[in-house]
Amino acid sequence: MPATVPLARTKAEIFDDLVLDTVESLERRYAKELAGVEFAVEDVPPELNVYDSDVLEDGEVPLARLLPGRPGRQELPPRIVLYRRPLEFRAMDREDLADLVHDVIIEQVANLLGVDPDELS
Repeated sequence: MPATVPLARTKAEIFDDLVLDTVESLERRYAKELAGVEFAVEDVPPELNVYDSDVLEDGEVPLARLLPGRPGRQELPPRIVLYRRPLEFRAMDREDLADLVHDVIIEQVANLLGVDPDELS
């Protein structure tokens, strides 16, 4: 393909952009509260027999996970992980996927901050 022709974006790249759009919007409004919070995307959730309350599920299929972090000597920052394939599977089109990604991130950030999701929307 010639260098002048733009390459098509993959589903993963499009998904990453949707996540970044929501995260950047939240960080503009809640920079202090979200300082140090990591956001990640994995294609599919890990194989676990039972999921803890930190996992946002839809019919026993994990959509996202909040890892609250761990202070101390081996400090781990809070982390929100979205699972791309289950979210894509539930969306009818790109606009629907954008809304779903936004809602899932809002829900997980609200859990992390201990606020109602409506306060963040």
